[in-house]
Amino acid sequence: MALKDLFSKNQPKKKKYATIPNDTAKNDVPEGIMTKCPSCKKIMYTKELVKNAKVCLHCDYHFQMNAKERIDSFIDEGSFVEINENMVSKNPLNFPDYLEKLEKDRQKSKLNEAVVTGMGTVNGQKIVLAIMDASFRMGSMGSVVGEKITLAIEKADELSLPFIIFTASGGARMQEGALSLMQMAKTSVALKRFSNNGGLIISIMTHPTTGGVSASFASLGDYNFAEPGALIAFAGRRVIEQSIREELPEDFQTAEFLLKHGQLDAIISRIELVEKITNILDIHNPGGELEWQGN
Repeated sequence: MALKDLFSKNQPKKKKYATIPNDTAKNDVPEGIMTKCPSCKKIMYTKELVKNAKVCLHCDYHFQMNAKERIDSFIDEGSFVEINENMVSKNPLNFPDYLEKLEKDRQKSKLNEAVVTGMGTVNGQKIVLAIMDASFRMGSMGSVVGEKITLAIEKADELSLPFIIFTASGGARMQEGALSLMQMAKTSVALKRFSNNGGLIISIMTHPTTGGVSASFASLGDYNFAEPGALIAFAGRRVIEQSIREELPEDFQTAEFLLKHGQLDAIISRIELVEKITNILDIHNPGGELEWQGN
């Protein structure tokens, strides 16, 4: 036997194909350690994504944020004081399984409702804040959502503080019927009174802001901003196309389309949001500190 043949026999055979890890190996990789961007398809460490305010490190795609993440990224650390946190929805129309679905959402989201309201500071500037959270009933607007937002606006009016709202909603909550639609008028009237008293209103529309929310308080700011790529609409795209019998532009109902047609004041990346909002607050409050004592 030739020496080269003997040598080749003693060598381990190279694997021609990659092997698929077994279940044990798969379990060795912690779940959630990596995140894939739905826009550019790049994969990144979840920790790095969170550090970057959940904005893709490669393409600037803005992932959805829950209320806690918004507070952590926007409000000065330790300054947020929540108000009306114990308000919960009832079932005024006796809609089947509504209370059970609400309870499931409370357990899943760790929230009592689809909006968190409170007070805090942004680079030392005091504000009243409302943050809608799409993880609770898709941010749908029911009686409690409308009431909490109205009370927050009235708190801002009482304390002469700016009111800032982050919107994210699928629209009015069908399980509450006309009661949910009434919140459009109630919140709009509260904003009008606040505005008449010289109040500053900043609306920041995030993905998605639709239905009755987009047609009421979300669009009534002194400044109407949006995050890049946010869906902002009243009716669905297919409904409109079927109604007007025309094909709509590809970017229809995006923040970019609305800005181009004069329905937004600006699109602001989450990375730059604190700086730009601080500049606006400074313009409207050149004296700096405002008196504020607790609730």
